[in-house]
Amino acid sequence: MTNRIFVHGVPDTPAIWGPLIAALSETVAVPALPGFDGDGPPGFACTKDAYADWLVALMEAQHAAFGPLDLVGHDWGALLVLRAASLRPELVRSWAVAGGALDPDYRGHRIARIWNTPVLGEIFMAVSSQRAMARMFRQSGLPSELAAREAAAWRAPMRRAILALYRSADGLRFKGDWIARLAHLSRRGLVISAAHDPYMSFDVLGRFARRHDATLHLEPDAGHWSIVERPDSIAAALRAHWKAA
Repeated sequence: MTNRIFVHGVPDTPAIWGPLIAALSETVAVPALPGFDGDGPPGFACTKDAYADWLVALMEAQHAAFGPLDLVGHDWGALLVLRAASLRPELVRSWAVAGGALDPDYRGHRIARIWNTPVLGEIFMAVSSQRAMARMFRQSGLPSELAAREAAAWRAPMRRAILALYRSADGLRFKGDWIARLAHLSRRGLVISAAHDPYMSFDVLGRFARRHDATLHLEPDAGHWSIVERPDSIAAALRAHWKAA
């Protein structure tokens, strides 16, 4: 088993990590966010705090078995990694995030605002087909096979989970304890940014890295799914990060 946990984002599944894990050539834990790879547990609320609690529970189990953890998150996985690492820093050896950061000045992207809006979000989900999602993934740099696999998960449980998650976060507007607790993050962090990410800019991620004394890694020719587009480069950055931690 492993002390490394990779947490995927939205609207993804653990399959999104395939190219990066292949480049790393090692075993890591790749849990599925409840509701994103089939139905979630009965009664699971699909809120930001419910997902953070779910990750903390997983971290506690992995730490008990394997010791201090290396956390890696992409997109919403990055936000949950930062939250969980700030809540339980004693469990964490290092953290790394790509395409996401908890920033009080970030106001979310257009699709996040749509999902956050009652009725409009439901309409968006109703008219978004798996075929359209596959096309979006391909246009964002995913190989056709992986794009099709990710799009196949675009079913009712995932769509419901996304609406609940984004509305619990006010469309990616974070404040209060989610921001205040970041003071407890360890200084063993890596922030991965991509020059052509339409959802999370280099300015936001660079600001986050400076605030938290983290290493900043830029992929100049990649978009939001840089973990798929540039797996060899990001694998090298992670190896260096883990070696230094």
